[in-house]
Amino acid sequence: MCGRFANDAKVDEMIQEFVAQGGDYRDWRPQYSIAPTEVIPIVRERKNSETGEVLRTVDPAVWNFHPSFMKESKRPQFNTRLETVATNGLWKGAFASSRCLVPMRGYYEWTGEPGDKQAHFLHGDRPLLAAAGIYTARRVGDEWEVSTSIITREARDASGEVHDRMPVFIDAGAWDEYLNPTKLDDDGKQHMLALLEAESKQVAKRITSYEVDRRVNNSRTVDPEDPGLIEPLDG
Repeated sequence: MCGRFANDAKVDEMIQEFVAQGGDYRDWRPQYSIAPTEVIPIVRERKNSETGEVLRTVDPAVWNFHPSFMKESKRPQFNTRLETVATNGLWKGAFASSRCLVPMRGYYEWTGEPGDKQAHFLHGDRPLLAAAGIYTARRVGDEWEVSTSIITREARDASGEVHDRMPVFIDAGAWDEYLNPTKLDDDGKQHMLALLEAESKQVAKRITSYEVDRRVNNSRTVDPEDPGLIEPLDG
């Protein structure tokens, strides 16, 4: 599962990191506590229908996957299981042609009993991780709303010590293939699943965790711009 994460990168830093041509998310500010239904940066590629040129951009998306055919739901759709992303009717269309990356510094998980939860921050060996995601777009009033979900898998290594699932992370060498907007056929989907399986296993080996202050536990009261949220506890 991935229910809260941090991304302290600025838009220009993400454009540089992901070798993107730009984006229209200039309102973004670094956040250390991002919860489902909030607007987050995603990296995606789209083909210009007139020129055929493929552009990679950093764009805003609601972290609550909501395709146009889905009725309103009280339960946010913010995680997608790797095991069913290619077959489940809610996800499979986006997996075939609308894949994205969700940049993050790291993510939070909790241990302990309700009322006595200890927060942990899980991170990699680089300032930014790239989580595999899918996205969709629908009309909301006069505007197009893009929404996204993060793909998860069974946890490996450090992640498994805290929670049984983790985001599917992929390294830079696989970004081009994952973001390619060409629609996948059945064989292509199986190849992509194998790619994500292999990539995420490798990145998981470099994920480590440490305990952080419990004030991050309440997403409604915490200051999301407080960098102290990801600082390790003393001792």
